[in-house]
Amino acid sequence: MTNVAILGFGVVGGGVADLLTKNEAEVTKLGKDGINIKYILDLRDFPSSPFCNKVVHDFGVIVNDPAVDTVIEVMGGSHPAYEYTVAALSAGKNVITSNKEVVANFGDEFLALAEKNGVCYRFEAAVGGGIPVLSPIIHCVRQNRITEVRGILNGTTNYILTKMFTFGESFEAALKDAQDKGFAERNPDADILGTDASRKIAILTALVTGKLVPTDKIHTEGITGVRHEDVVASEKIGRKIKLLGRCITDGESLYVTVAPFLLSSDMPLSTVSGVYNAVEVIGEPVKNVMFYGPGAGAGPTASAVVGDLMEIMRSSDNSVVPTIKKCDGISDFSEFKSSSYIAMTGVCPACVKAAFGEVQYIDAEGECAFITPVMTEGEQLEKIEALKAKGGVIKSRIRLI
Repeated sequence: MTNVAILGFGVVGGGVADLLTKNEAEVTKLGKDGINIKYILDLRDFPSSPFCNKVVHDFGVIVNDPAVDTVIEVMGGSHPAYEYTVAALSAGKNVITSNKEVVANFGDEFLALAEKNGVCYRFEAAVGGGIPVLSPIIHCVRQNRITEVRGILNGTTNYILTKMFTFGESFEAALKDAQDKGFAERNPDADILGTDASRKIAILTALVTGKLVPTDKIHTEGITGVRHEDVVASEKIGRKIKLLGRCITDGESLYVTVAPFLLSSDMPLSTVSGVYNAVEVIGEPVKNVMFYGPGAGAGPTASAVVGDLMEIMRSSDNSVVPTIKKCDGISDFSEFKSSSYIAMTGVCPACVKAAFGEVQYIDAEGECAFITPVMTEGEQLEKIEALKAKGGVIKSRIRLI
């Protein structure tokens, strides 16, 4: 019998407990052993829950019980998740998490500690919810020369952008709708400012490069600046706006960013709508591989957590996870190359041509909107500043892919 402890009995913790009990026969068959939820750690009591007799309030009860094989951490946040994870791994217990923040901040340390103590640290649910993406990258794709991993990594922002495109809503109206439907928190900053996606692209980058990039080193933009006018302009050139996390390797260069991008209609990611997530891996010789599915919620996330548990029960080998080390030395984003959609007021075509050369203009009422040639980030910003010095006012700038 495999004994597990669940840390946190919120939406995901409850989903894990339900899946383990309601699908007990299938889980036992796949894991080749029975599973017993021995403890559930939470600050609250749940007297009406069928799991009420499992609830404890002291983590020491769990970490000091040698019968507990695996700890499932679904609390969120860095602390006390960090301290509990270190204690569990040091005590010789496997740890599974859905907590992208703690993985993005400390995943290298946890993997090294797990190896030292002969246990497993797994985090499939930390990226993409129910989409199996991390394990396939490790087991099936990593042998390729991967040049880019990019994805729609946040369902809330994708839902908001879908509403703006489908119904012509403003950002503010689409955000309110997402909050009313429970897709966005009352404080949605982690989603709309790109923080959540930056944690996830940090994890994906670590898997394909072995470098865990601190999130504060990742060039991150959210979707708060995306306007209705930008949606109209993008539709005129057959493109859609998506918030993407991107990890790009180019020789010795490594660029990691989260930002809105204008995608052409023939790109698979452009068709991903609503709260769904998708991750695209590009490499040689495999070309493009995409993973798609629900990116959040109790059921999908619990599915990924329990999938990790099944892997641990079938095999205790943790060596398939690549060696990961913290790395500050990513490429200067000012050298990143792209073309951009720019919307400005107070500038004339002659001024734009003098700054950017030949551009593609987009018909936009009351604004000068155009697509720049491909150039570095630094070059684009320098030219924008030159236009601003002549009285230009920038309304929007979104890179193309």
